[in-house]
Amino acid sequence: MRDRIFYAICFGFIFGVLLRSFIFVNLYMIVLFVVIALALLLFFILISRNKWGIVASIFALAFCLGIFRFNMVDVPNPVVFENQVRQDVSFFGEIIDEPSIGEDNQKLTVIVKPIQNTVGILLSTGLENDYKYGDKISFEGILKKPENFITDQGKEFDYVNYLRKDGILYVMSYPKIEIISRGNGNFIKSALFLAKEKFLEKMNFAIRTPESLLMGGLILGEKAAFSQELRQSFVDTGTIHIVALSGYNVTIVAEYFMKLFAQMSYAPKNFSIGMGIFAIFLFVLMTGGSSTAIRAGIMAALALIARATGRNYDLGRALLLAGVFMIIFNPFLLVYDVSFELSFLATFAVIFLAPRIEKYFLWVTKSFGLRDIVAVTCAAYIFVFPFILYKMGNFSLVALPANVLILPFIPFTMMLGFITGFLGLIHYVFSVPAGFISYLFLHYELGVISFFSNLPFAAFSFPNFPFWLTLIIYAYFIYKLFGRNIKIFLANYCEL
Repeated sequence: MRDRIFYAICFGFIFGVLLRSFIFVNLYMIVLFVVIALALLLFFILISRNKWGIVASIFALAFCLGIFRFNMVDVPNPVVFENQVRQDVSFFGEIIDEPSIGEDNQKLTVIVKPIQNTVGILLSTGLENDYKYGDKISFEGILKKPENFITDQGKEFDYVNYLRKDGILYVMSYPKIEIISRGNGNFIKSALFLAKEKFLEKMNFAIRTPESLLMGGLILGEKAAFSQELRQSFVDTGTIHIVALSGYNVTIVAEYFMKLFAQMSYAPKNFSIGMGIFAIFLFVLMTGGSSTAIRAGIMAALALIARATGRNYDLGRALLLAGVFMIIFNPFLLVYDVSFELSFLATFAVIFLAPRIEKYFLWVTKSFGLRDIVAVTCAAYIFVFPFILYKMGNFSLVALPANVLILPFIPFTMMLGFITGFLGLIHYVFSVPAGFISYLFLHYELGVISFFSNLPFAAFSFPNFPFWLTLIIYAYFIYKLFGRNIKIFLANYCEL
C-alpha cells in the first residue's frame, strides 16, 4: 500500500505539472478539484475503505498540487519592465553565471534588482572584453522580449520558456557595458568557475582545435563555441547527445572508474563505488557546480549505485523521487530543460534497460568493464533516441553505425580529458602525453562523425514528429521492461 501511495503522489504531481506546462488552469478550478478529491479521500478512508479509491484520491490531490506549483512560478512579467520593452533603457545589474562564449559573441546572464522584482536579462555582446561571474555592471541598450524561432530542421524552438526556466525574461543585443566592480559573486562558486577556466585553458594547450572543442563538450557540456557546421554534423549523425550536459556523460565515466578499480582484488569491497562517486564529484566541480551539473551528478550517482548493488527497483524509486524534488524546485524543468530530460531518460535506461541487453554483448571482452560500458552506452542511446527525434525533429539513417563506432571510446576519451586537464594544472609538460593520446581518440571520433554526416541522405527532417507518438514509444518501452509487473498490478486491481 505504501508503494502505491508513493507512486500516486509522484506521478500525480508530475502529470499535474505536465498538463499545466501546456494548458492554463484557473486557480478556482484547482481549488474545486482539491475539495472534491479531499471529500473522496475521506469517503474512501472512513466509509468505503476501498484501497484503490484512496490511491486514486491521493493521485488527484497530487495532480492538483502539481498544477498549483506551476501556477506559483508562472507569473506575469513585471509591469515596470513591460512598459520599457523596445525602448532604450539603462540598468545596473550583476552577472550571475559564467559567460557563454560563442564563435563571434558571448552571452551574459545578468540579474537586475529593482524595488519589487528580480529580473534576469540575457545580454549578447562582443568578445573584446573579458567579463566574469560576479561582475557588477551598468548597461544601456534596447530592451526586448525573447522570441521563439524555427530551427534548421524546421521545428519551432520554444526559446521563451527555455530562457524562462532560468529566470531570464528579457534580452538585449550589444548594449553599452561598463564594469563597476568585480568579485561580488559567491566565493565558492567564483573559485569553481576559476578552476574550470584554468582546467579548460590547460587542456586546450595540450589538445588543438577542433578536437579540444569536442573534449570540452564531452566532459563539461561546453558546446557554445561549436561552429554551426560542426553542430549540424552531430545532429545529422545522431550523436548530439554525447555533448549534452546530462547524467549520460558522467554515468559512463563513473561506470568506467568503478569497473577499473573493481579489478583491484586488494581494494576494499566498496572502494570501486567510492571511486565512481568521486569521479562524479570531480565532474560537478569542473563544471563550476552549476545546477545542471548537480542534477546530472545526482542522477549519475543513483545509476552507479544501482549498477553496483543490483538494487534497481529501490534506486528506481530514488531516481523518481529525485526527479520530483527537482521539479518542485523548478517546475519549468519538466518540459523546457533538455538536459534534465536527457539526464532522467538516460539514467532510467542505465538502471533498467542496460541489465536487460547485456546478454547481447557477450562477444565484447569484460576487461576493464568494457562490456558493461558498451551495454550502458547502447541502452542510453536507445532510450533517448525517440526523445531526440521529438525535440530536434531529426531522423538520422546513420545514427546506429555512427554510435556503435563512437560510443565504446567515449569513456576512455573523457577520462583522458580529465587526466590531461589535471596534469596541465601541475605543468604543461605533464599534460602533453595524455593530450596527444586524447587527440588521437578525438580525431577518430570527429572523423567518424564527418564521414557519416557527409553521406548522401544521412538524415531526414521530421519537424513535427508527434508528441503522442513519442509517448506511445515510451509506453512500449515501459511495457517491455515492466510488463510482468503491470499484469500483476492489473490482476490485483480486477480482484478488488
